[in-house]
Amino acid sequence: MCFMLRSSWYCQFLERDLKTPLPRKVVLKDAEEVLQMAVRGGARMDTEKRQAFDYAIGMGRGGVWLELTEEQYRKLKTSTTPP
Repeated sequence: MCFMLRSSWYCQFLERDLKTPLPRKVVLKDAEEVLQMAVRGGARMDTEKRQAFDYAIGMGRGGVWLELTEEQYRKLKTSTTPP
């Protein structure tokens, strides 16, 4: 998951190749919601990774590797906007 601060936090999800975007995108209102989404997505937040995450939030952009369930992955592969 890549995230960037604009007027809100814009989150985009990528395939394992880190190049191919998944169709679903998420906009969150604050950094705490970005952290919660990362944790729900299976991101491992040991001390070092949490410090890197906090640094990225402070910079206004970054990314985190998620360990999604099959159901979570299927949801991200489905666009929320009609074609």
